[in-house]
Amino acid sequence: MRRERGSVSVVLGAGLLVVLVMVLGLADLTRVLAARSEARAAADAAALAAAQELALPTGLDPVEVAVEYADANGGELSACTCVAGSSQAVVEVHVDAGALFLVPGPTVLTAQARAVVDLPSL
Repeated sequence: MRRERGSVSVVLGAGLLVVLVMVLGLADLTRVLAARSEARAAADAAALAAAQELALPTGLDPVEVAVEYADANGGELSACTCVAGSSQAVVEVHVDAGALFLVPGPTVLTAQARAVVDLPSL
C-alpha cells in the first residue's frame, strides 16, 4: 500500500494539465471563429458598398468606398476588383485574430465576397 501513496496527486496533476490545454484550445477556437465572422462581415460590407457605387455612381472611387467599409467593420481590404463600368465587385479582406495561446505567431484570417449589380433595363 505504501508504494501507491501520492499516485492520486500525479493523476490529478495530469488531469488538470489536460483540462488547462483544452480550455486554452477552446479560447483559441472562440477567438478564431469570432475573427472569421468579422472578416466575412467586413468583406460583405465592402463588396456591397463597392457594388452600390458601381450601380449608382456618386463620383467616388469604388475601391475607396470598399476600403472605408472594410475598415469600419474591423477588416483591412487587401484586394478589390471593382472597375468602374463593370457589373460586379469582388473584394478580399484580412482580419487579425491576435495572438493565440496554443498557436505561435500572428493569425490572420481572409474572407472574400462578391456582389453583382443587376439593374433592370429601362
